[in-house]
Amino acid sequence: MRVLLLGATGFIGRFVADRLLADPAVHLTALGRRDDSDVRFDLAGGSPGALTRFLDAVHPGVVINCAGATRGGARELTRHNTVAVATVCEALRRSRCGARMVQVGCASEYGPSQPGSSTAEDAVPRPGGPYGVSKLAATELVLGSGLDAVVLRVFSPVGPGTPAGSPLGRIAEGMRRAMQSGDPELKLGGLGVQRDFVDVRDVARAVHAASLSAAQGVVNIGTGRAVRLRDAASLLARVAGYAGAVHDLDGPPARPVIGAQRTESPGEHPPPVAPQPYPDGCGAWQQADVRTARDRLGWRPRIHLEESLADIWMEAACRI
Repeated sequence: MRVLLLGATGFIGRFVADRLLADPAVHLTALGRRDDSDVRFDLAGGSPGALTRFLDAVHPGVVINCAGATRGGARELTRHNTVAVATVCEALRRSRCGARMVQVGCASEYGPSQPGSSTAEDAVPRPGGPYGVSKLAATELVLGSGLDAVVLRVFSPVGPGTPAGSPLGRIAEGMRRAMQSGDPELKLGGLGVQRDFVDVRDVARAVHAASLSAAQGVVNIGTGRAVRLRDAASLLARVAGYAGAVHDLDGPPARPVIGAQRTESPGEHPPPVAPQPYPDGCGAWQQADVRTARDRLGWRPRIHLEESLADIWMEAACRI
């Protein structure tokens, strides 16, 4: 099976590439903006006609799109997440290859959810920021294209290679600095949010399964279990062997999240801070309903959060 992978050098794309390369039945071609791609092509600036000619030459059976941007202003996000997908869809419509499309979407398309609920694929999307809006627009383009296509809405991917700017990436970096400097305290904000963390290697398995399946429409990819960021920070501290106290600046001031044998004394409370925003636009709670992935892809998550966090810490520890 010939597979064309877009965005093979990104956080998710790297693991999708590894997964596909391990399948002897797959002949993989990577297309992207970087020099290490098999073929250089800018989806946000290239023409559908040029991409069509490439598709007709390579004749893939599956096109997987992991490309996109997670940061930037609304215009940049629209270019890389929406206009780029419009280019891919139009090129596939024009091409004679008849390829199936697997689009990697995100849970930010849903926006905030009711605490305690599990978000299913039929939930009405209400993205809370420009990133979610740009990704939702891409999903609508794919679903309305008439192509044989499936969109995987990935919840909160974690594991090796987790971006430093992500919540768990920031916590790991803060912990590394605290350990390096011998700081007995680490003060963090926004630890009250709850997210459905799914390992990026499990996401890659889901993408592989989707490329081989006949599933269409939207399929959630998560674990079906929301974890409070405060609890993830506590688990990361145990994995790292951090003996200090981690304080949630947004929680009760006298209560450390974790620690060795240290407690706060009166007058030692951290200063009050403004409520932490939700950069992903998802509010305080998100949890996936993953029954569709199980039923239509035969997929279940395998890697526990502790293993994902251990890999995140291993990378952070190498910088000590």
